[in-house]
Amino acid sequence: MADVVTLFDAAPTHTGTAVVELFDPPMCCPTGLCGPTLDQTLLDVNEMILTLQAEGVGVERYQMTSYPQAFLNNADVMRLVCEKQMAALPITVVRGRVVKAGAYPTLSEVRAHLMKQSPSFGGNGATA
Repeated sequence: MADVVTLFDAAPTHTGTAVVELFDPPMCCPTGLCGPTLDQTLLDVNEMILTLQAEGVGVERYQMTSYPQAFLNNADVMRLVCEKQMAALPITVVRGRVVKAGAYPTLSEVRAHLMKQSPSFGGNGATA
């Protein structure tokens, strides 16, 4: 029997080993997948996170109301939020560098940034 991972109410583990960090806009729950209608973008983000985690990449998600310290601890994220306010969100950070703001990245975009920052990452189960 396969292990089942429920992400609907999963909270970030804050292990400090996150390679990819997503700073989300306010949502009804940690993933935004709990409403009566599902947003395809959020479904795609959830699938991207599962894929990256299966490849050994540490991924964390933060919402300002639930994890304000994560926002405050990242000067680049706070600068963007101060400059653009809510329009800056979501913000994606790969290995400490902001790689996208105002929209979620695709899996291909995240993999490209992982490759650029660590050529040993191959997207085929190699840890990043």
